[in-house]
Amino acid sequence: MRAPAHRWYALAVLSVLQCLIALDVTVVNVALPSMGADLDAGPAALTWVVTGYMLAGGGLLLLGGRLGDLFGRRRMFLLGALLFGASSLLAGVADGTAVLLAARFGQGAGEALAAPAAMALIALLFPEPADRARALGVWGGISSLGLVGGVLLSGVLTELLHWRWIFFVNVPLTAAVLLLTPLVVPADPRHPAADPGEARALPRGRRLSLPSAGLLTVGPLALVYGVLRAADHGWGSAGVLLPLAGGLAALALFALAQARSPQPLVPLRFFAHRTRTAANAATVLLSAALSTTFFLATLYMQRVLDMSPLHAGLAYLPFCAALLLSVSVVGRIVPVLGLRGTAVTGLLCAAAGGGWLALLPDEGELWTDLVPGMLAMAVGMGLGLIALQNAALHGVTEEDAGLASGVQRSVDQLGGSLGLAVLVGAALAPAAGSSAGSAAGYRTAFTWATVGVLAAVPLVALCMRAVGRSAAPTGTDPDPDADADAVHS
Repeated sequence: MRAPAHRWYALAVLSVLQCLIALDVTVVNVALPSMGADLDAGPAALTWVVTGYMLAGGGLLLLGGRLGDLFGRRRMFLLGALLFGASSLLAGVADGTAVLLAARFGQGAGEALAAPAAMALIALLFPEPADRARALGVWGGISSLGLVGGVLLSGVLTELLHWRWIFFVNVPLTAAVLLLTPLVVPADPRHPAADPGEARALPRGRRLSLPSAGLLTVGPLALVYGVLRAADHGWGSAGVLLPLAGGLAALALFALAQARSPQPLVPLRFFAHRTRTAANAATVLLSAALSTTFFLATLYMQRVLDMSPLHAGLAYLPFCAALLLSVSVVGRIVPVLGLRGTAVTGLLCAAAGGGWLALLPDEGELWTDLVPGMLAMAVGMGLGLIALQNAALHGVTEEDAGLASGVQRSVDQLGGSLGLAVLVGAALAPAAGSSAGSAAGYRTAFTWATVGVLAAVPLVALCMRAVGRSAAPTGTDPDPDADADAVHS
């Protein structure tokens, strides 16, 4: 795919939908009590309003990425945007918990189609390392701002209008994305489905194995579901062990099927690429820490510092400023330090922030005890995640661009989900001899989050190759790991 002159306009359109997708991860948090009162929903049902979105998105992302490779990325992006917008409208008019949960799963499925397609399109539109770093910086920064802005927007809309408007706000913006995408985002020229006048059937050797797709979807879904339940039911309960065992079994069967298939859905050779595999593994650890920090910082503000939801949302403004600063300079840092050096720098910043937050007192102050750690986390998020995103796409062929972005997005989201399930459960469990307002649980969770980030530092430093300063564009990879990529699926 040639890089069109209007590719920055394409990036803007792709980023708008990504902002909405990220926003819907956090926008429901403040509005949950109002939802429960209107829909007569208990705490268990309301929990699924949050986790259903993550489960559907995280479990279907890999399948969504491969569908983009097979049927065209722009086509899948448009389909995902349409599904996301329609599900948002359904959530806004939901008259019962079942309809709301179905709509949230629909939003997650829309994300799974649109997000990897968008990331693959960015990789193809910006083949040069410096340009791609800047583009992914913009895309990742806007996505991160959507996560943070969701908390503030939820409080404002719920207080001034109605909780249904946290979903209605997606509809006109998604409609604008659907109208503008065909104008500024180029179609995939090599996919027969991209041209209505050509045959709809996939070319020989590009068949989609539905059983493999089912195993790949069920495995992550079951794992995330089991870990999320462990926070409330304990690791020894049957409701936790059965989904975990089922998820592992599904993934094992998937790996076996891929090893024996002449046309695998996810070629195992893809994971032989040392740089990309290390980047994805580090993303799991960093995302687990970042999602946990974001969630627990909000709880600490409201439960320990006794801040209102709106005040807690406004307290994220310094975080937003630091994040904007870091993503604005990452495109200039990567050509100097390379992807490995930039990722290590980001991880160390995130670890410093987590270490600061691990010292939170029972009666702390916002500006002295919380904000410094959050600022370091913001810088680590801006530098680390974007560098790891770049590394996860390093040397990928156009044929596998959607797969690579789907893997990266999936490990990002599943890492965040697992981190929330494990670490938030530890934070909310009252420690022996501590009061209800104690920060002991928060300190424990932040400590383990920091340990996870520190574990990612040697993983990146030792396993990732020094790429980025003079890395080859998409489709050509000079490092030895790329040899396996020369054989297409």
